Amino acid sequence: MKRILSLAATFFMTLGTSLSLAQTDADNFYKSDAVKMEKVSFPNQYKMKVTGNLFLPKEMKEGDKLPAIIIGHPMGAVKEQSANLYATKMAERGFVTLSVDLAFWGESEGEPRNAVLPEMYAETFSAAVDFLGTRPFVNRESIGVIGICGSGSFAISAAKIDPRLKAIATISMYNMGTASRNGLNHAQTLEQRKQIITEAAEQRYAEFLGGETRYTGGTVHQLSENSHPIEREFYEFYRTNRGEFTPEGATPLTTTHPTLSSNVKFMNFYPFADIETISPRPMLFITGESAHSREFSEDAYRLAAEPKELYIVPGAGHVDLYDRVNLIPFGKLEGFFKEYLKK
Repeated sequence: MKRILSLAATFFMTLGTSLSLAQTDADNFYKSDAVKMEKVSFPNQYKMKVTGNLFLPKEMKEGDKLPAIIIGHPMGAVKEQSANLYATKMAERGFVTLSVDLAFWGESEGEPRNAVLPEMYAETFSAAVDFLGTRPFVNRESIGVIGICGSGSFAISAAKIDPRLKAIATISMYNMGTASRNGLNHAQTLEQRKQIITEAAEQRYAEFLGGETRYTGGTVHQLSENSHPIEREFYEFYRTNRGEFTPEGATPLTTTHPTLSSNVKFMNFYPFADIETISPRPMLFITGESAHSREFSEDAYRLAAEPKELYIVPGAGHVDLYDRVNLIPFGKLEGFFKEYLKK
């Protein structure tokens, strides 16, 4: 069902700023002969199953205890979209890596599907630490995290209360709390926010009585001559062979769309509050030079304590850093984690 969307509600329609429809270096489904991958599952603290893909360097030897990195996918996506790529590339560089589906998304458990619950998203990262830290081939004192897009804010939320995450990197980070409350560049008014909250609250009545679940935001399903350039870029990733992936139990009509009644929970989400308490664990914020989401990485960098670094990728927009392998600074990530995870 269609609805009038504010800037906050159209988060998924405003990802990215690159306008080209011919990204020849986009390689979301990259595979490597130097890496072994296996599907794994494990419980979170609330006994819900988390599903992930575990990547191991083929060069690792029996008895090795390697540093490990957890990778979280963009908000509304699944591990097969961007997270697997990062996991594969970092495993090539000698790390054990684990891409995970956030609770309520992909193959991880949680009902209703596509529900928004930021605390449970953060819990997914801590559950991944539980799993990795009990593997005989992982150095449990050397576990880090990469959060892509919305997962950047969820990883920060997890790191504030989970000191086992020793190094935190974010890619094209989105502060889902600020975006939902204020919109981009604080363009959403208080009245617009209240209208969204009211509509979501009324929808709870409908769903409580067995009515149809409604969804919000998300990638557009059709383009027209009037489509915004940002809609076109986002469409190019999620609605074409470049990045399209529909997990079992989902449909293209629900892919990237959170439920309307739960999406307002982001308005109570403040991932940057107390971000300075993560120190002395290091933080690396990577964002594109022309990414509309750059403001969130800059905010986090300003608020975080040392050691911290803000790394701007020249010529890159938001979605470019999902899968454009010639733009993504894998070397920077490798150096960061080798320095701080005792590689």
